[in-house]
Amino acid sequence: MAKRVGNQLRRDPRTLALIFVLPAVLMSLLYWILSNTGLFDRIAHAVLGVFPFLVMFLVASVTTLRERSSGTLERALTMPVRRIDIIGGYTLTFSLVAIAQTLITVVVCTRLLDLDIEGSLAAFVVVALLSALTGTTAGLLASAFAHTEFQVMQFVPAAIVPQFLLCGVIVPREEMPHALELLSHTMPISYVVDAMLALSNAPTPSAFPKGDLVTDIAILSGFCAAFVVLGAVSLRRKTP
Repeated sequence: MAKRVGNQLRRDPRTLALIFVLPAVLMSLLYWILSNTGLFDRIAHAVLGVFPFLVMFLVASVTTLRERSSGTLERALTMPVRRIDIIGGYTLTFSLVAIAQTLITVVVCTRLLDLDIEGSLAAFVVVALLSALTGTTAGLLASAFAHTEFQVMQFVPAAIVPQFLLCGVIVPREEMPHALELLSHTMPISYVVDAMLALSNAPTPSAFPKGDLVTDIAILSGFCAAFVVLGAVSLRRKTP
């Protein structure tokens, strides 16, 4: 399953460009827009955490929906394999893609855009990767509730935009109305932004194992695991 999905992605250069090029291009565009304002260094860490989530959510949800529509997923469900293994195969493939995407984006930001990382670079990469993986697993789950690619796109304003508004990029979460702050605690992007901001304000590169960063990483890992399990539960054969 993982190999077949990987081959499908390799034959789709537009999707590969979306995965590998778009996040770096968006960060470069943001750098250019804010080059004379000094705002880039203040928000770049947080935004860098959001873009991988969004891109991998779209790619994973659309690709999996195509698998459902073509009948490939239906045939896989007739085989003597567990549903969690099928979802695991998709997750493995997209995880490898997410690793490459994360490394490319981080290199562009740190080497070409002069983004300073006060904390651990390894932790920075881990958080960016977790953002991509969380978006991937959320996309796999979302595909179960869509019948067309247009319906997948509807999840962006319904599920992604509210997370962006409440994650702390625009207004710190602690300054929001209490109800909105509580709501933001249920959204994975909030923890991505929290972790990125913790790294941007870390006093030393050895700050990775301390403070709330570990908690944010643990919560994101929990979101990934929960989305994988829910995605497996959502797999149903259309025919008996």
